[in-house]
Amino acid sequence: MSSSGDQVKGKRTQPPWAAPAGTEVARLRLYNSLTRTKETFVPQNGNRVLWYSCGPTVYDASHMGHARSYISFDILRRILKDYFKYDVLYCMNITDIDDKIIKRARQNYLLEQYKKKKPVASQIIQDVLSARGPFRQKLAETTDPDKRQMLERLDAAVAAVLGPLQAAVHSKEHPIHAEVLLESAKDLLADWLDDQFGSQVTENSIFSTLPKYWEGEYHADMAALNVLPPDVLTRVSEYVPEIVDFVKKIVSNGYGYESNGSVYFDTSKFDSSKQHSYGKLVPEAVGDQKALQEGEGDLSISAERLSEKHSPNDFALWKASKPGEPSWDSPWGKGRPGWHIECSAMAGSILGESMDIHGGGFDLRFPHHDNELAQSEAFYENDNWVRYFLHTGHLTIAGCKMSKSLKNFITIKDALANNSARQLRLAFLMHSWKDTLDYSANTMESAVQYEKFMNEFFLNVKDILRCPTDITGQFEKWEAAEMDLNKCFYERKSAVHEALCDNVDTRAAMEEMRALVSQSNTYIASRKSAKLQPNLMLLDSIAAYLTAMLKTFGAIEGAQPIGFPVGGTSQDIDLETTLMPYLKVLSDFRESVRRIAREQKVTELLQLCDVVRDDTLPDLGVRLEDHEGLPTVVKLVDKETLLKEREEKKRMEEEKRKKKEEATRKKQEQEVAKLAKMKIPACEMFLKEADKYSKFDETGFPTHDLEGKEISKGQAKKLRKLYEAQDKLHRDNLQMNQNGS
Repeated sequence: MSSSGDQVKGKRTQPPWAAPAGTEVARLRLYNSLTRTKETFVPQNGNRVLWYSCGPTVYDASHMGHARSYISFDILRRILKDYFKYDVLYCMNITDIDDKIIKRARQNYLLEQYKKKKPVASQIIQDVLSARGPFRQKLAETTDPDKRQMLERLDAAVAAVLGPLQAAVHSKEHPIHAEVLLESAKDLLADWLDDQFGSQVTENSIFSTLPKYWEGEYHADMAALNVLPPDVLTRVSEYVPEIVDFVKKIVSNGYGYESNGSVYFDTSKFDSSKQHSYGKLVPEAVGDQKALQEGEGDLSISAERLSEKHSPNDFALWKASKPGEPSWDSPWGKGRPGWHIECSAMAGSILGESMDIHGGGFDLRFPHHDNELAQSEAFYENDNWVRYFLHTGHLTIAGCKMSKSLKNFITIKDALANNSARQLRLAFLMHSWKDTLDYSANTMESAVQYEKFMNEFFLNVKDILRCPTDITGQFEKWEAAEMDLNKCFYERKSAVHEALCDNVDTRAAMEEMRALVSQSNTYIASRKSAKLQPNLMLLDSIAAYLTAMLKTFGAIEGAQPIGFPVGGTSQDIDLETTLMPYLKVLSDFRESVRRIAREQKVTELLQLCDVVRDDTLPDLGVRLEDHEGLPTVVKLVDKETLLKEREEKKRMEEEKRKKKEEATRKKQEQEVAKLAKMKIPACEMFLKEADKYSKFDETGFPTHDLEGKEISKGQAKKLRKLYEAQDKLHRDNLQMNQNGS
């Protein structure tokens, strides 16, 4: 027996195991401007991602057009780092040497010097008239419709102030508003003063004060928008020696040449090389002289400068400084960096000869990024300085592009005065990062409603999770409803992942998250209507996932596991953990008072409980929601949100009251009209319509129309019905009066 058992055991072996076939896992693909298609993202070195992004030219306030790029790249960077778990090194530049900065700094300096002299009104008028001549000539020569409109508005503003001030001076009055003209005409005067005295401004410090101030403002704006600071920040002014060395190498490699103290990139020589190609991003724009000249800058497109080039397509690597411009030493004499060279030299210093991602706005593709690519690949003698070029779409206002030069922009500070940083970010998340986004009231309202929708879900889940239960009671049996919700949870998570893999499609991801919340709300409502407790662990998992995703997108700050911060990120945990036990005691006490008041019909107590709910607690950022037959829901909400809700509720109640009053008034008018009509005998009703009928029978019934034609049988039939109805109405009235008497 035992030997037989041993023999059976000896024959036993582990059965073969087959690995599951599995399913395809989505991989991240990014829209690469170099190929104009979505490409699978493959970093050059393992999990390491080297990323360079073009930063601001700091000569004015940052506007929402800039925010389009900075918020979008912040979202992309966070998702690559926190969702896809790449090790990202993010480098960004600050352009603090540039034609626009030089001109603006010089003009600001000259205008301040002019103001310090405290010119009298007559002198200001004379100078404004002198400045207006060349300004109007410039206006007449401007063909761009947007720029022309901007200049016309400026001219109209000056004219509106100039005329009355001239009249006041002429009539020997003593005008006290000359400074208004000075403010209105400052752009005209600045240009005029610059033409006269600009060449005398030579001190480098004058040109550094302006960008230093606006860089500080830029960083403050980014912090307010919750945009992560770069890992590495480079400034052109700090990299002039590296830029000079970079230009020297390009020249020694045979792709650059010196001309009158400036150095230019030889596009023909570069393009004719077997391993190089000029205009990789926008080949169809090569030769576009307007775009090239805008890339060179206003101070660099004089006939003299243009004649220095071997070809119109060549661009400046190093510019010989003219009088009125800052300068640095170089082998070619005193000069300053060209615009494009700064990014190549600084990015190369930090990231080396090839980077994974280069980012910037859509309008930088040509000539800026194409020139960056050419000069960098000329320096490194390679053909892969950038592997993936990402360009964010434009931002428009009612279809018009924002621009500092057109003075058509909404600053970031202005935008934040109307909406929170989270709402602005949600608006960006609800659109594709590479497409044009229209900044409008409708766009922002959609973001506000999305925030409200998500916040209500988080507040409801937090209220459910506060239900007292022991640790084992948290693990409830899953029925069909829980299985269905969990299936939805898995499917929506998978859809979010696929959306993010598809060129970081946050718009689709946000809609999938909205769908998950809608399904969860339906589940919660069905459980509550059945007087059953929703499954705590499942709702906790869903809310925690949604919170984590919104944190990844940069729409939630703080360490709270569920929901948006309340009262500031640093206070959120303290508020939630400290206040809620006290609020729960207050809520339970109030509910007991309401129950007793209803039983004993003490309406004054019920009214006091309503005052606590509707007036007192909202001022403290607390919302109570009473549900018949269920415990009162307690929610900690931003005070401002609750006060807006209260005002909206009052507004709607007032509208409802007015509509009710209007309905009552109309009803009364109809009753009065009906009573008046009832008093009219049928034999008189048509006699009052002499503008329609010319003859009547002995009962007052019309027989001929106004033109003397006999009433047709069909028309007579209709009129007879009206006649009989009025006769009945009149008899009813007589009967009522008899009964009343």
